[in-house]
Amino acid sequence: MRIHRVGVVADTHCPEFLEELPGALSRALAGVELILHAGDVGGAETIRVLEGIAPVEAVRGDHDRDLDLPVRRLVDVGGVKIGLVHGNRNHLVEEPLTLLNTLGLGYLSLRGGIFGWLSGQFPEADVIVYGHTHAPDVRSVGRTVLFNPGAVYQVTPAMAVDRLRRRPDWFSWTWLQVMRRRRRWPPPSVGILEIADGRAKASIIPLQ
Repeated sequence: MRIHRVGVVADTHCPEFLEELPGALSRALAGVELILHAGDVGGAETIRVLEGIAPVEAVRGDHDRDLDLPVRRLVDVGGVKIGLVHGNRNHLVEEPLTLLNTLGLGYLSLRGGIFGWLSGQFPEADVIVYGHTHAPDVRSVGRTVLFNPGAVYQVTPAMAVDRLRRRPDWFSWTWLQVMRRRRRWPPPSVGILEIADGRAKASIIPLQ
């Protein structure tokens, strides 16, 4: 029985906020046959670096306005249908949630409504890969596995303060206020999908 290993990456923001991809990323993805990038790539050079590891399928995130990428993809690996999307909804939905999260100092989840929205984007998919929240997560909704590998670029309090000095737009300013007050944050991470016999197993790999 053949096992397909697929690398899953999101929110690299390179070279937008990261000067280069961490060396641990290539080690974590060694031996994969395909890489799925769930958006907020940051630059075409990041795609080229990842293509040095394996072929890449990528979608456009809300920070990828200059990249010619589709908003969503549906790929088939070993008989498993995988939907790929960044996960950002329109700002009429997200901006009020961001404001509530800011006023609640992060105790109100921004992710609450995203799971139903994701399932609706790919009703035929067995797995849906997404990014945007920078929060690693694996869960089942009905028969579908929703998989966020976490972010390669994680916003630490120091990084949040630095970005606030650059006078970001209102939308970024609100959630950066939350990030600069956080006492704990997940490490950078990527994911692996192992597909065999028409089933997929998702794992999150910290990049320490």
